[in-house]
Amino acid sequence: MRRALTLADRAADDGEVPVGALVVRDGEVLGEGWNRVISAADPSAHAEIIALRAAAARVGNYRLPGALLYVTLEPCTMCVGAMVHARVEQLVFGAAEPKAGVVCSRHPLLDEAWFNHQVSWQGGVLADESTARLQRFFQARR
Repeated sequence: MRRALTLADRAADDGEVPVGALVVRDGEVLGEGWNRVISAADPSAHAEIIALRAAAARVGNYRLPGALLYVTLEPCTMCVGAMVHARVEQLVFGAAEPKAGVVCSRHPLLDEAWFNHQVSWQGGVLADESTARLQRFFQARR
């Protein structure tokens, strides 16, 4: 998660919302990313999506069984869907996202039994550090 926080700092340095993510399997980092929606002019360029794309490219397969995705902020619907499609085994996130988070804040989407793959999850890991980055970023914008 500390690496994800460093990636979040990179997003903030680029003027993006400070969210960082990485995909790890068997102790090896397969892909990492940080928010790039503004710089890439791409609404799907969330940190999780970029990390999943990099991991899939590295292993040559869009399926990532056994992978853990670490991200500094509770994922949105799009990112949860991508994790399910990629067959990520576990999600670990930092701060809750009360407006758009769909793991535990707005709706427990990963707990839905109708998905064809279940992703286990743990939230609140280094949440204070993640929250502080987000608060600093948005305070500077106001």
